[in-house]
Amino acid sequence: MPRYLVTGAAGFIGRSIAAALLARGESVRGVDNFATGKRHNLIGLEAMELLEGDLSNPAIAERACSGVEIIFHQAALPSVPRSVADPLSTNVACVDATLQLLVAARAAGVRRIVYAASSSAYGDTPTLPKHEQMPPNPISPYAVAKLTGEYYMRSFARVYGMQTVCLRYFNVFGPYQDPTSQYSGVLAVFCRRMLAGQTPLIHGDGEQSRDFTFIQNTVEGNLLAAHADAAAVSGQVMNLATGERITLNQVVELLRELTGYSGPVEYGPPRAGDIRHSLADISLAASQMGYTPSVNFREGLRRTVDWYRTLQD
Repeated sequence: MPRYLVTGAAGFIGRSIAAALLARGESVRGVDNFATGKRHNLIGLEAMELLEGDLSNPAIAERACSGVEIIFHQAALPSVPRSVADPLSTNVACVDATLQLLVAARAAGVRRIVYAASSSAYGDTPTLPKHEQMPPNPISPYAVAKLTGEYYMRSFARVYGMQTVCLRYFNVFGPYQDPTSQYSGVLAVFCRRMLAGQTPLIHGDGEQSRDFTFIQNTVEGNLLAAHADAAAVSGQVMNLATGERITLNQVVELLRELTGYSGPVEYGPPRAGDIRHSLADISLAASQMGYTPSVNFREGLRRTVDWYRTLQD
């Protein structure tokens, strides 16, 4: 019987966590409805037991949780613009499915759930860096939905005694992030376009900044959260990031060096729901579970460009 369940296992972050677990020789079950997950992401994960279905379906959630000890809940519709265009689907994927998973996990006796929360919960407050004691101020339907899932996690910890850990991700990037969707992460889109000699599009003036976090840091943070002392992490919400920020204009200049792109940059109107600046205080994750980012932004960007370059070969 698998010890670990990874939801959204065919997605960018879920796939990366599952791969790390399998590399350690762990027994893993993955579940995905392939709404955004890609079947080709599962190449190399053949040792993982795969369940295809939607977690908002109680029967699928029950099957997914059966016999597992620890869950990494990554399944979602991870896009602010998508949520603005279709808030109902975002709510089903991020709220209904999360609650259904919690109910099934409690019934199955799952010991711990590590939840992919979002830095979008902070909204566009000017305070930097963002720390966990700040009041949430979500702007987009996606931010509201992810924050609601976070509240459910904390509620189940308090009311039912389940061990839940919420990790607020800050702009995760790296290999296996889909660069083809209109809702893709900005670094994935920039890498793909600039490697192909196509003009990158920045929404806004490019001076907006982000705490971009390389996928290896995110995976390592999840593994730490899964096995940290319950007294230190259960019921907690913690930022998971690099603790540094960079503007999109600076990103483009770094990508010019890494990709060899020498063309222009296009600027368009800002997107609804986007925030201006984001930077994490990661001291709580450091103190409670020993988290420290092992890959800085520039090195992560280099590895990411190298990976996208292989897709062109």
